Amino acid sequence: MSIEVRNLKKVYGTQAAVNGISFSIKTGEIIGFLGPNGAGKSTTMKMITGLFSPTEGEILINGERFHPDRLDLKRDIGYLPENNPLYLDMYVKEYLLFAGSLNGINKKELDRAVESIIEKVGLSPERHKKIEQLSKGYRQRVGLAQALLHDPKILILDEPTTGLDPNQLVEIRGLIREVGKDKTILLSTHIMQEAEAVCDRVIIINKGEIVGRIDELKSGKDSLEKTFRALTQS
Repeated sequence: MSIEVRNLKKVYGTQAAVNGISFSIKTGEIIGFLGPNGAGKSTTMKMITGLFSPTEGEILINGERFHPDRLDLKRDIGYLPENNPLYLDMYVKEYLLFAGSLNGINKKELDRAVESIIEKVGLSPERHKKIEQLSKGYRQRVGLAQALLHDPKILILDEPTTGLDPNQLVEIRGLIREVGKDKTILLSTHIMQEAEAVCDRVIIINKGEIVGRIDELKSGKDSLEKTFRALTQS
């Protein structure tokens, strides 16, 4: 499924967290959404998932106008927030069964769906543990499993590798590439290597405005990191 963002704006009081941005993502693309902390990445993602309503502008999902009441379109979106809100006292499978029920998965299909996603994201060795017993890397896998459980066509991943060690980084990046083979993904990060390792294209946001795109960057000789710094330093 495709995503199109048109003149999207989110204002808090007199402050524009997102200030009239536009971009599009084709079906099957993995797009890196780069920006420093506070640039507007998370706010944009929350509008795309329907958690926030835009002050102005619109979002189209596969050509249809999206808003928080469009439950049919929301079911096609999986979301991993930056601060993965897991219930630490729940067991892995218990949590995924709970998350699946909230996503409206049929009870007859729920156990099969949970078993399938546990296998897909490599959680089988940890399935009987409480989430509080898991490493940061495995907690991120639980978050990804939750986002993928209802088999969405779109994945919105907000800083999915924050706080991971080098080995965990490689594992989660590989997992994102694997699950992204048949999905449209918007992935936010402030890590350049992340974008280069995982993404097809890059959009750079700073202070609520888009300041660069990958098609502009490819023609230059500078590295992505150097270009990012030039576009986002005050």
